[in-house]
Amino acid sequence: MGRQEWERAVAFEALEEQRNRALPPMPIFRDQAAQISKSATDEAAIRTFLEANDLLTVPAWTRHYLNLPLPAYLAPLAFLGVTDDLTSETRLEDDGYSYIRVPSQNLPYFYLSTARDPRPIVVHEGVPGHYLQLALSWAHENPIRRRYYDSGANEGIGFYAEEMMLQAGLWADSPRSREIIYNFARLRALRVEVDVRLAIGEFTIEQAADYLEKTVPMDRETALEEAASFAAGPGQAITYQIGKLQIVSMLADARRQQGATFSLRAFHDFVWKNGNVPLSLLRWELLGDAREVQRLERLK
Repeated sequence: MGRQEWERAVAFEALEEQRNRALPPMPIFRDQAAQISKSATDEAAIRTFLEANDLLTVPAWTRHYLNLPLPAYLAPLAFLGVTDDLTSETRLEDDGYSYIRVPSQNLPYFYLSTARDPRPIVVHEGVPGHYLQLALSWAHENPIRRRYYDSGANEGIGFYAEEMMLQAGLWADSPRSREIIYNFARLRALRVEVDVRLAIGEFTIEQAADYLEKTVPMDRETALEEAASFAAGPGQAITYQIGKLQIVSMLADARRQQGATFSLRAFHDFVWKNGNVPLSLLRWELLGDAREVQRLERLK
């Protein structure tokens, strides 16, 4: 699964790079203020895009996912990936924030992508990704669904959101941004292999970092942080890929089952609202298909 998805991402990235071969490299924002301003504009435009394309309902009560400079007191705790405050069930009236560094060509992998175009991270971490999905789930009328958490659903939605927005045409105006999305997909797929090989002892943390650094490719610091995180929490890195594939499979089956009555917005609204709980349960509720739940029961 991981290898097949990695090959798919590599192939599509190569096609995108070929298509964009005559274009200049993406510029870096001149300063944090310019990046913060553009990120806020992009987040608002993404909400409009979701509505205009009938993809997903963003309720008026939901707050925003914005950028702020990384404060000095958080710097020792900051991830090389993304440093977020996505609020909580008791803070739904607050905006969510991603803390960014000063734009530079020498930034780590994820910070560098946002210094070029904030939208890939806004889509995964903010709207329509984690911030929006968590806000909707934290407002769920069922208290169990407000407080339950399943990484497969949560990270699956974040990863699926990237490709959903790519296929819907969000980056029609920015070909180089599409290359970022395909490279993100390479990383998500490689996480499957690295997670498993760390867990069964085929990789040390250093070997896993070497592999990520060369194969994504990415900077050494981020590769080492990723490897250490996977070693500390076996199985979590797999959830991005498995969760996305479960959503795609459920979407395909819902469209076949519902035929002319199928609504992509209704499908996404259901998945996002209930995105704190396992996707196998959502498949049962939406499609009447309990096979995945039963399979898990047999494995206990």
